[in-house]
Order: sequence, then structure tokens, then C-alpha cells
Amino acid sequence: MNSIIETILNHRSVRSFEEKKLTKEQIEIIVRSAQAASTSSFIQAYSIIGVTDPKMKKQLAELAGNQPYVEHNGHFFVFCADLHRHEMIGKMENKEVLYSIESTEKFMVSLIDTALAAQNAAIAAESMGLGICYIGGIRNQLNEVREVLHTPEHVIPLFGMAIGYPKDLNEQKPRLPFEHIYHENKYEQDEVKLKTQLEEYNRLIAQYYEERTNGARKDTWTSQMGNMLEQHVRIYMKDFLQQIKMDLH
Repeated sequence: MNSIIETILNHRSVRSFEEKKLTKEQIEIIVRSAQAASTSSFIQAYSIIGVTDPKMKKQLAELAGNQPYVEHNGHFFVFCADLHRHEMIGKMENKEVLYSIESTEKFMVSLIDTALAAQNAAIAAESMGLGICYIGGIRNQLNEVREVLHTPEHVIPLFGMAIGYPKDLNEQKPRLPFEHIYHENKYEQDEVKLKTQLEEYNRLIAQYYEERTNGARKDTWTSQMGNMLEQHVRIYMKDFLQQIKMDLH
């Protein structure tokens, strides 16, 4: 096993950072690493906004559900799906591009490109001894987030990433069994087998929480997911996307 794989397999979310800023060199390495990710048809449909203004970070922390690590970290990045520059390309090249960039396919491409870039950034940061935490909470109130970040049409802030020097490190959460994730040649649809795997995973997760909280918490993964999915969260998203012309047909 090489050091890159060790870095990947050692990942855990960090939610407590030292009061130490990232250097310009570190920020540039992280962004350049993000840019080195694969991109569909070389479209590069994303942008990264680094938020350094304390007032803006405080606003984003509040909009993300009052998460303190959005405000207090070494550097806060916001990863955006971005087809705005491609609208500009249409004007530069005198091409009709709006139908294409407002299609579901190009919307999906922009999401995938952004996610690939972000994971490269995360691995780069962790390889430098830094900790990271993805922040999906910025999608709680996207209109307000867009106002804070001054994003134009065809740009959607997808998630934040807090990066910094870890103050505290939690134990790694066990992931789903390999056999539950990896399907060979066809999708495994044996519900008895799948349910057995989930029940085994539930026992592992319950043990993890019990040990981490000294017995205060013993919930299972399926109970977490059931409770979470029963809630109607960010249901406004389709209307929001149509409003900013990211996915119209």
C-alpha cells in the first residue's frame, strides 16, 4: 500500500480546527490539485470561491445551520457548478449554447465535474496533514448564499469545504461492507442477502457510537437514514434551479 492510498483510507471529517490560516502556497496547491481532476469533454464546469472575509464566513456559517467550523478554520472553499463561463463562450464564439448549457445533461456534467475536483482537493489537503469537512449545509438557503457570494446565473454553490489544521480527530466511521457496495457484472438484488449485510453493518455502527459516546448513543445506520429520508429537506431545489436557469429541459 502506498502513501496516497493510506491518505485516502485514513479520511475522516474534521470539525475542530486550530486558529491557523493556510498559506497562499497551500491554497494554490489545493486548487491546482482540484483542477487536475478529470473533466467531461474538457468542459471544466466548476469554480471555487475561497472565503477569507470574517463577516462572510460568519454569514455562511449561519446560513449552513450555525456550524462553527464554517467560520473557524484555516480556509473555507465553496465549490460551485459553473456554466456561466460557457454562456460567455457562446457570445465570444457567436454560437447558440443556451439550450445545451441549460439541459439536464450539462447540469449533471457540472455536478460531476465539481465533485471530482473537490475530492482531488480534499486528498491534496489531507496529504499535507490538514483536515477537511464537506459542508452541504450551504444548500439550506441557496438564494441567500448566492447573495453573499455574488454568483451569477448558471452558477450554483454546491457545497463548502472547511480545511485547516485539526484540533481534534474523531475515530473513523466504519463504511458499508465492501460486498454491499461492489457488484460484479450485475446489480445484486437478493434482498435477504442485502438485508443481512445491513443488519451486520447496523451492529458495527451501533458499537461505534456506543464506544464514542460512552453509551449515550446506540443508533443504527438504517435508523439514521430512515429518519433523515422521512424529513422533507431542501425540497425547494427544483424551483431554485429553474430560477437560476441551471436545468430547464
